[in-house]
Amino acid sequence: MYSGELEIQAKRKALAVLQDEINRILNAGRVLSTLPKMLVVKDKAGIKTTLEQISSIEDEVENLRRKITRDVADVGGLILNRDNILNTAYTMDEISGYISGIAFKLSNIKVSTIKTSNLDKDLTELIELVVDEIYKLNEIIRSLNVDSSKSIELAQETQKIEREIDNKYRIMSITALNEITDTKELILMKDVIESIEEMADKCQEVSDSFILLALSLWLERRTIRKQNCCLEYTRV
Repeated sequence: MYSGELEIQAKRKALAVLQDEINRILNAGRVLSTLPKMLVVKDKAGIKTTLEQISSIEDEVENLRRKITRDVADVGGLILNRDNILNTAYTMDEISGYISGIAFKLSNIKVSTIKTSNLDKDLTELIELVVDEIYKLNEIIRSLNVDSSKSIELAQETQKIEREIDNKYRIMSITALNEITDTKELILMKDVIESIEEMADKCQEVSDSFILLALSLWLERRTIRKQNCCLEYTRV
């Protein structure tokens, strides 16, 4: 077996762990999107369960990040762009941390503040946009082992979602400044809105990393095809 084929196998194993990370982060994001409504209706049991679920998923993502660190270390120099894979795993770990932090801060904001100028609906919509972005990441990593060009197309779609998030973030920031008079509540709300936007930026970083992985996989497959063709030719 050629070293190029071994590298592709090692990358596939790493990508499988990254996909597990993304799946869990996607679940955490979906859980987070239900929190604003729960806070408004004062569903204390639901809020408690939501926070526990997000905390549990954060632990799972951290364990997967540690696993991929060990796996990449085990194969040594076999994966040429291993730094990119590791950085992606750590960035996804950060996204999970953002979800946990947003949930905690949001749960400490007064219901009256969340209801201000429909911020509860805006928060849900903003979080759902990030969930859409994470879903695209999930699609990208699924297509990496099948069709690298499709992965690049999907990555471009995440950029469109990112622009939507940026626009909504700006509008919500102004609304919070204009409508929330309590300084403590304003700081908390702005922190939540900014954290959601920063989480979206991290998602875009992961998308950019996936593009690099897609290109490297495409080049490796092309090299292997050429090597196989040369072997067939020499046998003839």
